[in-house]
Amino acid sequence: MSAAAPDSQGELPPYARVVADIRARIGAGELRPGERVPSTREIVREWGVAMATATKALAALRREGLVEAVRGVGTVVRGAPAPAARPPGPHGRREPSRPPESAERRPGAKAALTREAIIGAAIAIADAEGVDGLSMRRVSTELRVSTMALYRHVASKDALVTAMIDQIYTERALPEPPPGDWREALELALRAEWDIYRRHPWAVRLTPLAGSVQAPGLVQNAEWMMRVITAQGRSPDEAMAILTFVSAYTSGMALQGTRAVVEEYEFGLDAEHWWRSRGQEFLRIAAQGGFPLTFSISGPPDVHALFELGMKHLLDGLAPLIESGR
Repeated sequence: MSAAAPDSQGELPPYARVVADIRARIGAGELRPGERVPSTREIVREWGVAMATATKALAALRREGLVEAVRGVGTVVRGAPAPAARPPGPHGRREPSRPPESAERRPGAKAALTREAIIGAAIAIADAEGVDGLSMRRVSTELRVSTMALYRHVASKDALVTAMIDQIYTERALPEPPPGDWREALELALRAEWDIYRRHPWAVRLTPLAGSVQAPGLVQNAEWMMRVITAQGRSPDEAMAILTFVSAYTSGMALQGTRAVVEEYEFGLDAEHWWRSRGQEFLRIAAQGGFPLTFSISGPPDVHALFELGMKHLLDGLAPLIESGR
């Protein structure tokens, strides 16, 4: 469908034209409940507006209750299709239909507000829209409470982000005790962190050792790996150096292989879909004929397979630093 606004919308501000067009698509059934709406980058390309305008348009649609953020998916049309009528019961009466699952789970203004609900909503927003789109006001809108109500449970946005990092690492806590073999233990830890970044790509900007957030769950993860390394006879300083190596590898691969690498451009796309969405651009470059090797590859790299391969070679190289006497 063309992004051009109807003539009657010509006097509207740019963000309002976007809102009106997407609202019309939803009303016409072109975008149905649960379906993903255009992301900020898609809006920039389709409507020819600035990124800030696209962000403002999605925020306006959320305030109207037309769309909502869904973890790992993006911004989708709010609600669910009406459930089909149940067949008549044994006495000819129809059984009452259950409300849609999304409605059952959706927090309402009258529901008791908890710290856990605030953190969960904030994680869902960051998963769908990136951490740059997160604010106390945005969370309050999602939970349908006043912004001031959040401050009774969370002191500030910085405190909320710290709690979010703590939550995602606590949910993926490493087992106790660690495996006796150091290599098996570190592979387990690196895969766990890789899984965190795949689920929550915004976290990769915050959680490396030099990152801006140091939450208890994150520090516990580092402590676990340092215990594994010091058990091989290494000092805490040596263990921290090795931990820096492996942390840089995991976060660097995550930047290449998860949505974090394209988060600035296209919320909701993983690396493979990003590559495919740029197919025409790549074809134009390939047509210049000066890059035969680059354009002879069979397709986008399998970053998950490459992560496993690189991790094994990395630990091979670190073995002399970890194993006592080598």
